[in-house]
Amino acid sequence: MLFEANCKTTAMGIMPHKDVQKALDLALSLDIPFWPQLPNVSFHEDMYAQTARGFPGIAIDVEAKRVSFDSGKFQEELAAYSERTTDPAFFELSPEDSSVYEAFLSRELNACTAIRGQITGPVSFGFRVVDENLRPIIYDESVKTLLFDFIQRKMNAQCRQLRARNGNAFVWADEPGLGWVFSGLSGYDDVQARKEYWEFLEGLEGPPSLHLCANVNLAYLLELGTRILSFDAYQMQFMAKAYASSVADFLKQGGVICWGIVPTDSASLGIETVETLASRLEGYWAVVSQETGVAPVQIARQALIAPARCCLKNVGRVGAAGESGERPGACPISSTEEELVEGAFAVLQELSQRLVDDYRL
Repeated sequence: MLFEANCKTTAMGIMPHKDVQKALDLALSLDIPFWPQLPNVSFHEDMYAQTARGFPGIAIDVEAKRVSFDSGKFQEELAAYSERTTDPAFFELSPEDSSVYEAFLSRELNACTAIRGQITGPVSFGFRVVDENLRPIIYDESVKTLLFDFIQRKMNAQCRQLRARNGNAFVWADEPGLGWVFSGLSGYDDVQARKEYWEFLEGLEGPPSLHLCANVNLAYLLELGTRILSFDAYQMQFMAKAYASSVADFLKQGGVICWGIVPTDSASLGIETVETLASRLEGYWAVVSQETGVAPVQIARQALIAPARCCLKNVGRVGAAGESGERPGACPISSTEEELVEGAFAVLQELSQRLVDDYRL
């Protein structure tokens, strides 16, 4: 890896904030800052809309907040698209795609340990975007093949842009859709996804990185060919012994696991403390250590720490942190969702410091 993980902090890209500068300040307060995706600011900041721009057959309706696909238009635009693939700048995020991204690039980033970007992964995009017959485009072989290549090119372009600002930059594919490939009803299964994801990740210029908040088959994700894996570890509740060898093998190969351990829903955040979260996380690590012999301190050295999920829905106030729910160091609160994220970030930083101290990182 280009940097030492050592329980440093980062977070998912999607945030509920409407104030761009406030969101940037919060993202930059972490060890590995990221550029925020702020769908409450504009539909242009939506993860699917940002990824969609430039793909043949796509239409983005900002007013209706919808990304649509037309198969006839796809065929008509293929030739023009092919000509543009020779221009690397075509795949870069433009100010029209995201004003927040441009604002992030304008900040001082060179002194950071690393910086991170994100893009919607091809499986999630392929399931979410449907054609004129409401059929997910991942089921159309010719569209799917181009989609994997398109997003790979976009991911590489973003990595190059970020590395111009910080040499340790990396980009992860945001892939909640990988939680759907185990459904017998999906029509696109885990075997096919594994093969195509290996090829997708092998073509990335930065360290192959993957993030998802969905319920996970951890062993499956660790064996997809990624070097950095970020997932919702909080929802696991316990580390299955069957996962231990996959975790150990991944770490022995130099991989980094980003443990999403700090909840962002009010019910969970309200009852958890730094101590309870540290105990849960170290309980996971203890199982891996007991089953495989990998020392907990080695797991900590190859760990990043993050919130479990983003928080875009109003799920109530944080009750355990006082009447206002505000925690020391949190930014001024402008909405319940922002409060939850800011509270989670404050706990995250306290937890990271606790682990750094405990393991003398």
